[in-house]
Amino acid sequence: DVSRWGRFQDLDLSAQFSAQCKKHRKQVIYTSIGKPREDDPLYPVYVQFERFRAAQYSRELSDKVWRGCVKIVEQGYWAGGPPPYATQRLLLDEKREPLQKLNPGQRKGIQNQRVTLVEGDPAQVATVQRIFHEFVEDGHSEYKIAEGLNKDGVVSPGGRRWGAGSVLSRIRNETYLGTLLYNKTSKKLKTPMVHNPVEKWIRTPEAFEGIISDVLFARAQEILEERRRRYDPDRMLIQLQSLYKQFGMARSSLTRVQEEMLPASSYARQFGSWDQAFQQLHKEHLQRAKELVHERLCKQIPDVLAYSDFFVLDRKLSVAIQPAVPIPSGYTAYWPIEPDSRNVIDITLGVLLSDPTELEILGYVVLPRGMAGSEAWRISSNSVRTELFGRTDLAFLKSFL
Repeated sequence: DVSRWGRFQDLDLSAQFSAQCKKHRKQVIYTSIGKPREDDPLYPVYVQFERFRAAQYSRELSDKVWRGCVKIVEQGYWAGGPPPYATQRLLLDEKREPLQKLNPGQRKGIQNQRVTLVEGDPAQVATVQRIFHEFVEDGHSEYKIAEGLNKDGVVSPGGRRWGAGSVLSRIRNETYLGTLLYNKTSKKLKTPMVHNPVEKWIRTPEAFEGIISDVLFARAQEILEERRRRYDPDRMLIQLQSLYKQFGMARSSLTRVQEEMLPASSYARQFGSWDQAFQQLHKEHLQRAKELVHERLCKQIPDVLAYSDFFVLDRKLSVAIQPAVPIPSGYTAYWPIEPDSRNVIDITLGVLLSDPTELEILGYVVLPRGMAGSEAWRISSNSVRTELFGRTDLAFLKSFL
């Protein structure tokens, strides 16, 4: 039947299997069309049309199944699949009366029967309640909660040790509130799974009796939302700017005296390093400096090709331009330069700016790929590296060409 190979949404995949059979000298005969005739030039058109019909039928059937599952969830029933941790499926008759609890692998046998969720293993229910109480009332982090569960020998949902991600999944799961969720992810017709936005989720609140109270669950979500706002990149930069204005410097150790400010390690995880976080405060300023250097390059070298984030000079030398504003640190200041370790980059050109408020270039630092390494550099005015790799203008680039 054509539909055996015709349910692919990409019709070329259907033809691929037929071509492989012909390549190995095996004739393909479709029962609905018959043997191919050499004198019929429209036979390939018939086959392709049947493949299209089969793909269309699969799409329509998939949409009908999805709509049916959505309707079931909206009515307050479980649409299918394994139940979440600490819950169990309960079989109901057409009058919504309980019949029996379903074990893993068991399914309903009559069409008008429905399935809902109830409390599962008491030990698992106690584990979920313990997670919420420790997170909300005791103020423990997900890491500390996972450590305590592992220490007590509690098995995680996957049968392994608990991790921070597993704990957070329990805290964010609205199922423990008695809410049925559907369409959080999609994987239709063997396509890659995608995570749907929150507005496309299908929610049915109070579909069954939850194992966590509304107040406790809401408090846990408030803590997560406050944490999300606290780790917002824009908010972190505002606090860094405030720190800089207050002390006139940007030492990472100063975060310890600011109660509401995140530690320097959080800035490193978010922006790559503490120094790069400070550079982000002057992102527009750095972009203008990069454009100015580009203009100066074009005056020195006629053939300058611009790629995504670097330039090629005279089709021979690739240069990554990295402007940097000075970071005041007590009585001194330094410019952070991170060598570009990509094989496509020959030279990282550090551009030393005078002040975050003025677009004045003091000089350049030339870092060849083979000599600079991958560690970040802190260039100061009296540094030996400044004497070795520093330049006052761009005329030196001609010697590399």
